[in-house]
Amino acid sequence: MTLLKTLVVCLVLANVCYFLWEHGIAKTPEAVVAAAPTGTLKLVSESAETARNGSSSNSGAEAGAPLAVPGAAAASDSARDGSSGLLTNVKRCISVGPFRDVSEAAHAASTLRGGGYDPRQRVAEGEVWAGVWVYLPLPAARSVTEQTLAKLKAGGIDDALEMPGPNEGSVISLGLYSEPKRAQTRVAQAQALGFNPGIADRKRTGNVYWIDIDLKPTDSLLNPSDLQGESGRIVRLEVKGCPSAGQT
Repeated sequence: MTLLKTLVVCLVLANVCYFLWEHGIAKTPEAVVAAAPTGTLKLVSESAETARNGSSSNSGAEAGAPLAVPGAAAASDSARDGSSGLLTNVKRCISVGPFRDVSEAAHAASTLRGGGYDPRQRVAEGEVWAGVWVYLPLPAARSVTEQTLAKLKAGGIDDALEMPGPNEGSVISLGLYSEPKRAQTRVAQAQALGFNPGIADRKRTGNVYWIDIDLKPTDSLLNPSDLQGESGRIVRLEVKGCPSAGQT
């Protein structure tokens, strides 16, 4: 009887122990550690190395191509478009001249106005081309000079006179011409009398006239030859940028 009781008690204790083990109440510390989420143990040196690798990776990203920022590309494109738009909208002011007198400037302004421009006339101090000068070198002897003047007058060149030449010394002037045909006629006339005349550009200083106009972004520069005055007359024009406020 005692043996039977002992057996029953052992079975009950075995069931209790099994119940506790099944529900984790009686698990050993080793079992609890094993059941916990596993992680990789690292030495301090390994952790430091990992940190260094991570920092070098980040620095590599900074040193390499810049990171894409949402909207940055669009902003830069719009900035470029905006700047180019400003450049294409800038008006270009040019000056055409110089004109010797008001009538030449008025004729050019009328031509420009007919082409759709809005010309503005401006007076300035400067040097302007006056014409083609035909002249003869002055003979060394005074008697020869008088003979030359007499021969020219007899040959129909009665407006010849002595005056300072283009270089040092004096010459006999045969006339100043703004039309090439008239200058060539005078040269041929002097050659027929046995002379060899020279020609040179003549300029004068004083008030000259300029025309300022604003070109549209799509307009091309003007051709000065389109602004010539009367037919056959030489007008030496140039095109340049308008002067600043301090230069006017």
